[in-house]
Amino acid sequence: MNELITEPKSESDNEFEPKILGFLCNWCSYAGADLAGVSRNQYPPNIRVIRLMCSGRVDPVFVMDALIKGVDGILILGCHLGDCHYGEGNYEAQVNYEMLNNLLKYVKMDNRVDLGWVSAAEGTYFAKIVTDFTNKIRSLGPSPLSSKSNPSKELLLNMKAIKQVVYDPRTRKLVGRERFITLHGNVYDEKIDEDEFALLLRDSLEAEYIRNQIYFYLKESPSSVKDMSEKIGIDTKTIFEHFLVLRQRTLIDLSEIKGYSPVYKVIK
Repeated sequence: MNELITEPKSESDNEFEPKILGFLCNWCSYAGADLAGVSRNQYPPNIRVIRLMCSGRVDPVFVMDALIKGVDGILILGCHLGDCHYGEGNYEAQVNYEMLNNLLKYVKMDNRVDLGWVSAAEGTYFAKIVTDFTNKIRSLGPSPLSSKSNPSKELLLNMKAIKQVVYDPRTRKLVGRERFITLHGNVYDEKIDEDEFALLLRDSLEAEYIRNQIYFYLKESPSSVKDMSEKIGIDTKTIFEHFLVLRQRTLIDLSEIKGYSPVYKVIK
């Protein structure tokens, strides 16, 4: 009898299976995942779960580290708003997610991170969320930061810049005060509505992102304002203003003068 010989599948023949990281709060979404298992609700096995006591404990730096290391998608699940075991932890998760979403749009990675709410009684819903998210990431393909994608130096530098923004105490303080300021007002008893605060936050994040872009590019090699403007694609006036702020923060300093152009470097 002739043996049936089959050609081994090439990598291109295999369907892409994403690597997904899930941050689940202990009291609701993790219990929902447990119920899904007990109830035999099927969902893709692509997700790897990290259990936290609260979705508000998902530090944006954790998310950035995972993305930089090539994780294809990140799903953050917590209790429904108004039903947090710790009062307002899920509101903190929502604000952090919105901040990350705004920043990741600069590198077109915002669609790889999602936030949702699942109660302990929603095992079927948990399975649906994981299934839908997995299908979404599968349709997007591998992360541009995965080893198979051969990520560009520019993307890596920009991701490092975003990570530094979310790590910065100034950003954390502003984001952490969002709910208090919009509900109770600032130190002058002036209330800022959510839309106004969102614009304030967006402008602040954009400025800090550009400054950190400049910083990480200067770590690669000293540069003039004009050269940096061409690298980042922002007008020289704006770049010069950010150079001044970075000098005030003693992060960069003058390296040399080439012709009539000052060249700046990172202070080691």
